[in-house]
Amino acid sequence: MEFKTDIQIAQEAEILPIMQIAEAAEIDPSYVELYGNYKAKISNQLLKDRQDRPDGKLILVTAINPTPAGEGKTTTTVGLADGLKKIGKKVTVALREPSLGPVFGVKGGAAGGGYAQVIPMEDINLHFTGDFHAIGAANNLLAAMLDNHIYQGNALNIDVRKIIWRRAVDMNDRQLRSIVDGLGAKVNGIPREDGFDITVASEIMAILCLASDINDLKDRLSKIVVAYTYDDKPVTAGELKAQGAMAALLKDAMKPNLVQTLEHTPVFIHGGPFANIAHGCNSVLATKTALKMGDYVVTEAGFGADLGAEKFLDIKCRMAGLKPSAVVIVATVRALKNHGGVPKAELNNENLEALKKGLPNLLRHIENITQVYKLPAVVAINRFPTDTVAELELVREECKRLGVNVELSEVWGKGGEGGVDLANAVVRLCEEENDFTFCYDVEDTIENKLRAIAQKIYRADDVILTANAKKQAAQLEELGFDKMPICMAKTQYSFSDDAKLLGAPEGFTVTVRNLKVSAGAGFIVALTGDIMTMPGLPKVPAAEKIDVDENGKISGLF
Repeated sequence: MEFKTDIQIAQEAEILPIMQIAEAAEIDPSYVELYGNYKAKISNQLLKDRQDRPDGKLILVTAINPTPAGEGKTTTTVGLADGLKKIGKKVTVALREPSLGPVFGVKGGAAGGGYAQVIPMEDINLHFTGDFHAIGAANNLLAAMLDNHIYQGNALNIDVRKIIWRRAVDMNDRQLRSIVDGLGAKVNGIPREDGFDITVASEIMAILCLASDINDLKDRLSKIVVAYTYDDKPVTAGELKAQGAMAALLKDAMKPNLVQTLEHTPVFIHGGPFANIAHGCNSVLATKTALKMGDYVVTEAGFGADLGAEKFLDIKCRMAGLKPSAVVIVATVRALKNHGGVPKAELNNENLEALKKGLPNLLRHIENITQVYKLPAVVAINRFPTDTVAELELVREECKRLGVNVELSEVWGKGGEGGVDLANAVVRLCEEENDFTFCYDVEDTIENKLRAIAQKIYRADDVILTANAKKQAAQLEELGFDKMPICMAKTQYSFSDDAKLLGAPEGFTVTVRNLKVSAGAGFIVALTGDIMTMPGLPKVPAAEKIDVDENGKISGLF
C-alpha cells in the first residue's frame, strides 16, 4: 500500500469554496470576507448578532506530556469533529494558527494529519491571512515608539536598563535572542541591550486571543508595561500613545479565520500563543463565535494538560466565562512507553513493563482533570498499527480504575469514521453534570497561586522563588498587579521544570526564577527552568525539505 504524506492527502482532497462552508454553517454572506476561494475572515459582528442564541457544548482536547513519538492532539481534535458530524451533530472546530517557527523548525505543519486534517494546509501553515504579520508589526511599532521616545528627550524618565519590551519575529532565530542596537552615530538612537521574542510569545498575541472586541483590545494594549522609570514606576504603551495605531494594525487580525476539514466541517483557526510561554489557546472571539454555530465546539490547548489545559481552564475560561462540557485526553501507547524509558527506535515492540512505568503520566493528567477541575473526561488512544491487544487492554484497565473510559481513535487513517466511537463517548459525557472549578483563587497571593499549580497539577513538593523572583513578586504586589491569573512558562516534556523527568515524577520542587507582568493580557508570567522566548532551529530544520515547483505547488510540509 502506497504511503501518502499529509500534504499529498491534503492536495488530493476535494476542497469546497469557502462560501459553501459558510452557507452550510448558516453564516450570511454579509459576514464573510473572502481571502481567495478557500479561506475567509468572519466579521466580529456575527458574534454580536447571535448573542441571544444558546451556546453549544464546549469540548476541550488535551494530551499527555508530548514525546518524540508524537501524540496527535490536533489530528484527534479534527477527527473527533468529523466523527461528531458523521453521527448527525452540528459541530464547529476552533484551533490555533501555526507559527512559522515550528513549521520551519522541528514539528513541521500543524493542521492535523492523515485523513483528519484542516485545509488548505499549505496556506494555514504559511502566511494564512496575515494575522501573525500584523501582530509582529504592532509589537515592533510599540518597540520603535518606545526607543524614539527615549531618543527624543525621554520625557517619561525611562531607565534604558529597565526596558522589558522586546522586538518580535515569527521565526526560530537564536541569533536574535540577545543583541545590542542603536550603535553608530547619535542619530541612530541610544545604544542598549535588546532582543527578539518569537511572535507567538509576544504579549500582543495573548492580548489578541483574550480581547472581546476592538475597545477591549485598545484598553488591553494601553496597559502593556514596556519599561520602568529610574524610580521603578511602570511605563505603559498608553503613556506612549501607541494603542490606537497598534489597534489599527490589528483590526483585521481580530476577525476569526474560517476554513474546513477534509470532510468539510467548518473550522475557525485564529491566534496562536505558545503554550509553554503564553497561554496556548486560540482566540476567545473564535471560540465564542463557534459556540453560537450549533451543538458542539471542539477545541484544543497546547502541549500536555499540565500546560495547555491548565491555562485554558485557569486563564481563558476564567476571563471569558466559559465552561467546558467534556475533556478528551489524547495518548498513544508508543508515547506512554517512551515515558516508561523506551527509546524512540524501540517503540514498535510490545513492552508491557515499560507501558506500566509510563502510564502514571496519563493517569496523573486524568486525576487533574477529573478531581482538581471536576470535569468529565475520556481518554482517546490514537491507535498505531504496532499497538498490541495486550497493550491496549492494559491502558483500558488502568483508566477504568479512575472511572474514565478509553476509546480508540483511528482518525488518522479513517477520518471521521475512525472517530465515531470517540464522538459517541463525548456526547454522553456532555450530558453529565459537572462542577467545574479552578485550580486556585485569583485573589490569593502570587506565591500561593504558584504553589497551588505546582502542588495540585504538577504534584511538586513545593515551589521555590529565587531571590530575584521574590523581589519581583513584592514589586508586582506593590504595583497592584498581584490579583491576576498565573501563566507558567515551563518545559512541555515533564510535569516538573526538568525536561528529563518523564512519566509522573515525585519528590521534586519547581523553581521560579523570573516573574513578569503581562498587564494587557491580564496575567503574570512565571518563568521556570531554562524556558526561552526565542527558540532556535535544529541541526536539520524542517525548512530543508520544503520546496515549491514551477506551478506553485508546495511540497515537504509533512
